[in-house]
Amino acid sequence: MQRAQVSLFSMALAAAGLPLYIHLPRFAASELGLSLSAIGILLIGIRVLDFVQDPALGWMVDRWPAFRRGFATVALLGMCVGFLCLFTITAPISVGPWVVASLALLFTSYSLGSILFYGQTVALAGSDQSAALYDLAKYREGGAILGIILATTAPTVLIALGQGYAAFGVLLCLFLGGVALTTRGLWSTATQSASSFGLANLKQPGIGQLLLLALINGLPVAITSTLFLFFVEDRLMLAGLAGPFLLLFFVASGLSIPIWTRLVRRHGPRRILIPAMMLAILSFAGAAILPAGAALPFAVICIASGAALGADMVILPVLFSATLQRANLKAGQAFGIWSFTLKLSLALAAALVLPYLNWAGFQAGQQNSTDALNALNFAYAVLPCLIKAVAIWFLFHLPSQVLDQ
Repeated sequence: MQRAQVSLFSMALAAAGLPLYIHLPRFAASELGLSLSAIGILLIGIRVLDFVQDPALGWMVDRWPAFRRGFATVALLGMCVGFLCLFTITAPISVGPWVVASLALLFTSYSLGSILFYGQTVALAGSDQSAALYDLAKYREGGAILGIILATTAPTVLIALGQGYAAFGVLLCLFLGGVALTTRGLWSTATQSASSFGLANLKQPGIGQLLLLALINGLPVAITSTLFLFFVEDRLMLAGLAGPFLLLFFVASGLSIPIWTRLVRRHGPRRILIPAMMLAILSFAGAAILPAGAALPFAVICIASGAALGADMVILPVLFSATLQRANLKAGQAFGIWSFTLKLSLALAAALVLPYLNWAGFQAGQQNSTDALNALNFAYAVLPCLIKAVAIWFLFHLPSQVLDQ
């Protein structure tokens, strides 16, 4: 029963992660009239708020562990209101400030839920042994993938049914409310006593390095997620297949999670992460050379890159949890910084590539010049290869005790 609640809560959190970054650029540009540059600047600006609030939220979770159930309810209801404000309610003030306020509420609530949830990893697993942690990760990340699939494909289905993003906001709000009612049992598990986490702990073996690896390694998938709809519709000219491609990507990721879990328990994270990262590079490189209309090859690329993402989702959070447990450190504030790091990768992706495309003259859904499409191709497929190669180099330089646990 608890494993089902883990998957359900993870589904709810996932709705405010990658799907939001996939839909927001097109929604804000086409329905709210915001430029791509404005969206990129807005997202990186909100990360400034996260820089302060995520560690503070982590400290709050560590300081008052008896209120975890209440914190979880506040997080889910805050996301509910945030989605309604962003997608459903017509802005009662100027669009820019309204979007900023809606996203701030969404991301703050998401941060609180994520920090609370991932900080509870060892308690929910029932053990600090790697086998138990990876078993929990299988349910947690599997639920996240299912949530991403539902939140990513829902707008396409709703539009086909004559609805739109307004109905999407209502649907998410109802789902989040249901999750708040059905996952209250997650927070009855007691956490173990440990030392408080501080910035000085970032210097301990593996902690700061894993955070930096998470940032670098998260950038490629953040970039491709931000530009996915643009690449499929404007570069490959396959607008009608964007939804199925996304579904294929995340289904492949979800199906790969039990496989990666079994492999990493048998062979260890070092021998699994590097091949998974190489698979991601091959996928990005393949996308760079596709001609317009190449539906079947891109479907294969979606499967391969989705499978590679599954390894990242399973292994890296477990390594961080195990490193904290080995150092006997409280996880709340540490996962506050982890949460900020992951969101920073998404925001950096938007802040890097959206203004670049705007500068190159790219316009979504319009007739674009060869130079503009080449810029899109570089940003979507070539740049992620380069960044992933840096992540592999960084992985080789992690302390051995981090990768051997």
